[in-house]
Amino acid sequence: MEGFRKVASNVDLPALDGRILELWDSIGAFEKSIEQRPEDQSFTFYDGPPFATGSPHYGHILVGVIKDIVPRYWTMRGHRIERRFGWDTHGLPVEMEVEKQLGISGPRQINEYGVDRYNEACRAMVNQTTEEWEDITKRIGRWIDFENDYKTMDADFMESVWWVFKRLWDKGLIYRDFKVLPYSWGATTPLSNFEANMDYRDVDDPAITVRLKVVSGSGAVRTGDWLLIWTTTPWTLPGNLAVAVGRDIQYVCIRDGADQYWIAEALVGSLWPEGAEIIARATGEDLIGTTYEPPFDYFGEERDRGAFRVVESEETSTEDGTGLVHMAPAYGEIDFYTLQAAGLDVLVDPVDAEARFTEDAPDVAGMYVKDADAKLIDLLKVRGLLVKRDQIRHSYPFCWRTETPLIYKAIPTWFVAVESFKDRMVELNQNIHWVPSHVGERRFGNWLEGARDWAISRNRYWGSCIPVWECSHGHTTCVGSIDELEALSGIRVDDLHKHFVDPITFPCPECGEPATRVPEVLDCWFESGSMPYAQPHYPFENEEWFEANFPANFINESLDQTRGWFYT
Repeated sequence: MEGFRKVASNVDLPALDGRILELWDSIGAFEKSIEQRPEDQSFTFYDGPPFATGSPHYGHILVGVIKDIVPRYWTMRGHRIERRFGWDTHGLPVEMEVEKQLGISGPRQINEYGVDRYNEACRAMVNQTTEEWEDITKRIGRWIDFENDYKTMDADFMESVWWVFKRLWDKGLIYRDFKVLPYSWGATTPLSNFEANMDYRDVDDPAITVRLKVVSGSGAVRTGDWLLIWTTTPWTLPGNLAVAVGRDIQYVCIRDGADQYWIAEALVGSLWPEGAEIIARATGEDLIGTTYEPPFDYFGEERDRGAFRVVESEETSTEDGTGLVHMAPAYGEIDFYTLQAAGLDVLVDPVDAEARFTEDAPDVAGMYVKDADAKLIDLLKVRGLLVKRDQIRHSYPFCWRTETPLIYKAIPTWFVAVESFKDRMVELNQNIHWVPSHVGERRFGNWLEGARDWAISRNRYWGSCIPVWECSHGHTTCVGSIDELEALSGIRVDDLHKHFVDPITFPCPECGEPATRVPEVLDCWFESGSMPYAQPHYPFENEEWFEANFPANFINESLDQTRGWFYT
């Protein structure tokens, strides 16, 4: 057939690829595929930004091929499809890599090094990683605009993120609260619930039964009796402030030699498999109000504020343990709310940001909490409080970035009130055409139905600053743009990173006292989730284009992103 050359049997495929790529470049094929289509026939595609660290892996390449095929199809149908590559340049992935390069770790060393130098090192590292991505993406034949890419660290992008935050603020959907959250001591920051679910591993932990001496009994409980508690986190015992029982659970008092122990009747066999002498019975309701000696008396003064007493918790069960639950409200969400419900406004936390004990727990000061388990168990044994020691294997959450085990820790955090509008999200999800359908109906749909308020603040450095200024009287001012910040402070900035923004203060609009920015930065998922607005710098630019092309016609990401970037 005329016009076609015979294909040789020994085709050099890489060379052929190169010739095709050169042809596309020489005629501007990608650019013309956009320019030749009318603007009123736009097809909107959102490209989720990868972290600007390392090289693209197989998953990126596979998804990239699909991201190329579908837009090409709609281009061939006559649609105009602008495709800008994006970079997720903030957050822990970048910070962890820079800490390795600088040989530093943790807030203390970062502050000593200088936040300005540290952030500029993050910026420099990000700017070095783009070349390999561009080369590999081009080699697979994907058409995407790298020259006009977007980066979450660009001032225009960050300003739109501020605008998104303020929109939520004005709707009353942003709040700050003291909650127990998944906490990465490796990254020294709290994580959101969906991040905490990203990496579970089987681990072996001690499971110990401890006895606590009754100081003042209630009902059938007598002074000098022992309450039996069980825990798989001995390191939390220095923070013990209460013991929880189930109001309707049946408890019994066991005589064992000269001692008398209280335990749930259904669990007697776990400690006395051959049977035991029961000398008294009571419901959990009868035990409420009993006071006891804490396992470690580091915070004895808290007794005057109501600590070290038996309280009720609906979460108490007889599935394992003793039916009497050790409560350390600084390290457990249920514990925290149980003490609140009981009217006990007490909280102690002898663990610092790097998960090491402070001088408030002198026996283990300076030790990493999990390393302190063995010493604390030995101290309990010496004091005659250790009743039984076992080991269990269970599934435990790890930080998906630092690969360190998470702890739960009470910390002031900023939230988006997702639970107040999750029903609307469930409803709107029905209008999305998912392929395959079960991902949207089950995996994503179930996730939305169980959505909880989103912890969006991070106690880190390289990220979009939470744009809230606070005065000494607690008045807060949310800033939604560079112009607003200039109007309030008289200072105009062209960079919205922490080391540029934090020195800026202004008189509080309510009382006139100096207002300073709160220290946290935004979760990088909040930034990448703001991409539809921030990529075109909406609403500061391209307002008409955005409103004509929002939301997207097509998004394609790997399965894990249904609960990551796509969710945010």
